[in-house]
Amino acid sequence: MNDHDVLESRPPAVARMTEPARRASRSAILGWLLFDWACQPFFTLVTTFVFAPFFAAALAPDPVTGQSLWGYATACAGLTLAFLSPVLGSIADATGPKKPWIAACGLVLFASSFALWFAAPGASYAIPVALVGFGIGTVAVEVAAVFNNAMIPHLVPPERFGRLSGTGWAIGYLGGLVSLVIVLGFLAASSDTGKTVLGLAPLFGLDPALREGDRITGPLSAVWFLIFIMPLFVFTPDIARSSLSLRDAVAKGLAQVRTTIADARRHESVGRFLLANMVYQDALVALFAFGGIYGAGVFGWQATELGVFGILLTITGTVGALIGGRLDDRFGAKPVILGAIVILCLVCFGVLSLGPGHVLFVIETIPARPRDGLYGSAPEKVFLALGLVIGAVAGPLQASSRSLLARLVPAHEAGRYFGLLALSGKVTSFMAPLMVAVATSLFQTQAAGPAVLILFFLAGGGLIAGVKRA
Repeated sequence: MNDHDVLESRPPAVARMTEPARRASRSAILGWLLFDWACQPFFTLVTTFVFAPFFAAALAPDPVTGQSLWGYATACAGLTLAFLSPVLGSIADATGPKKPWIAACGLVLFASSFALWFAAPGASYAIPVALVGFGIGTVAVEVAAVFNNAMIPHLVPPERFGRLSGTGWAIGYLGGLVSLVIVLGFLAASSDTGKTVLGLAPLFGLDPALREGDRITGPLSAVWFLIFIMPLFVFTPDIARSSLSLRDAVAKGLAQVRTTIADARRHESVGRFLLANMVYQDALVALFAFGGIYGAGVFGWQATELGVFGILLTITGTVGALIGGRLDDRFGAKPVILGAIVILCLVCFGVLSLGPGHVLFVIETIPARPRDGLYGSAPEKVFLALGLVIGAVAGPLQASSRSLLARLVPAHEAGRYFGLLALSGKVTSFMAPLMVAVATSLFQTQAAGPAVLILFFLAGGGLIAGVKRA
């Protein structure tokens, strides 16, 4: 069966390829693109490079326990998303407009991010506040993304889906880069020197001893989202409201979840892609969640090393997302996704082979000396290089995933299918972090993390290879 046969054999619910969208104005598209800019500081500052390593190094009893606890929190957030995303996406399709849902999620994200400020070292409630705030914030920002993604078919025609999606990811990475420079250059200072990466005293009198520069990432992410989400509400047109009451829309939305899953299961192109996405996105979430923690635990990286690492990774992510979007439109989403998965497998193997005193498992290296500067040892340099590769391919992997689905489904049903995409990306998103947490606890080594993720990427790659349409 060829791609045309697969599409034409669908029942009416999914029989048509995405309807051609009218071209939205530049200001409307910019408003949509700024959603990624608004959200990214939460992922960059909280999930990966600043707050997560702070949690493992300063709040948890030790880095291994910190990685395990962070993994359990990530798993709980993923399990919650698995239930919420497809249901809310279907309800939003039934009601029509997506902006009210984004606004509601934004309020939850704002409150949960702000709460992270109160996770102070030594406070008896610091660990639960950090984990609950992070978990709820993760759910809120990911659910908001479901509704934002569902607007893609209403903004540009299908032949521009890849470029729009890739540009969104690139702008998001750039937003993460700017926010990271602000935090490391002006807010977060070393507890040893009292100075930021730029050699300045932290603004607003933030106390390095109390790690206030690390904790400020929560409130900063909240305020950043509030400011930069506004163009979406002002300039980007929403989808027309349906005639259904909210009660009827909820009932219809819940019924559509079952129908959507059944439709996807009957059609190999959609169902197999969603299953593959479920597996490789699970691994990618875990890879980002533990990247900074791994550097802090294995190499003893402090705020300076982690910050520069994050800045460089974000730069490669921005470039990768821009290039990936164009490769997507030219060659198709499937080759981009497969190439990214292969590279991520090799990266995880490379990370697995590193230790404080060796590379490639058995090659011993000379310890870093004080005059060697940042990333003085060979293992640190290799880990840095591998991290830059992760940044370069993660954006294309995620951008091509949403552009592929946007091409496969009708525009007026995009919300429920992007809800299903979120379900496929989150229904087992607790599994990889959970397996990393369990393996780390069982073997008492952080090297267990990348070993687990290789298996997930291989499984996802095997599934996506069988997708007929790319």
